[in-house]
Amino acid sequence: MPQKLTFAVPKGRILDEALPVMARAGVVPEDAFHDKANRSLTFATTREDMRLIRVRAFDVATFVAHGAAQLGIVGSDVIEEFDYAELYAPVDLDFGHCHLAVAEPKDGARDVSGASHLRVATKYPNLTRRHFERQGIQAECVKLNGAMEIAPELGLAGRIVDLVSTGTTLRENGLVETSRILDISARLIVNRAALKTDSRVGALVEAFRADAAKRKAA
Repeated sequence: MPQKLTFAVPKGRILDEALPVMARAGVVPEDAFHDKANRSLTFATTREDMRLIRVRAFDVATFVAHGAAQLGIVGSDVIEEFDYAELYAPVDLDFGHCHLAVAEPKDGARDVSGASHLRVATKYPNLTRRHFERQGIQAECVKLNGAMEIAPELGLAGRIVDLVSTGTTLRENGLVETSRILDISARLIVNRAALKTDSRVGALVEAFRADAAKRKAA
């Protein structure tokens, strides 16, 4: 039997939408995957030559880029943040839509030390720096993995850069969106070397591409 393929999926917001798309492409996890009490990270699938790993979204990109997984599903925000040369994102899966935005207190940011320097709390330091560099502004990024919205109130940073879907969380924390950085959707990602050397990877890409095209045409 050939070496098992490893398919990486993210914990969190896009997984529920990903599962039916995966199933139509032939990637179906074992029953234990759906057990909320199960803390395992690795799962069998209905294919003997494939396993799933369930990890944090940022780690999906890392596993696939380094070849520990051959394929995965992740938001385009993660792809853009890391910009791994080894990653190829051949299919826009057309779900998990949101956007990355700059937000600040509705009465204005209070930590501006000058027009050319800002402090920003974010999980996306690379995207944040690039966004502000295009405006000729140096962004000092404070890396947070969550609770971004309270950073301005506590004086940690005057602005945040975070994912926005409905905007409810911003409003509830007294913040307003001031700039849209990136529109986001879920993508199928593959390791470039695996795509070239393993025909099973190419076949899965085509299965996901066909499903995305069918949904778009419906």
